[in-house]
Amino acid sequence: MTSQQLEERSQHLEARVAALEAELAQLKQVLSSLLQKPAPWWLQIAGSFEHDPTFDAATSFGQDWRKSAD
Repeated sequence: MTSQQLEERSQHLEARVAALEAELAQLKQVLSSLLQKPAPWWLQIAGSFEHDPTFDAATSFGQDWRKSAD
């Protein structure tokens, strides 16, 4: 095998490896976007009733009711 043939094969292999690396990068990107778990719903609303007088009144009413049930 001549040096020119070796060079051609080497270039061909390098091109194939570059194409595979590009495909692998795309697959990793797709997988990472699919595997990301969204935050649980309760974390998204946690604290949304902080300093809400209506919620505080409902909480107090529930506590009073539980105490009276004993």
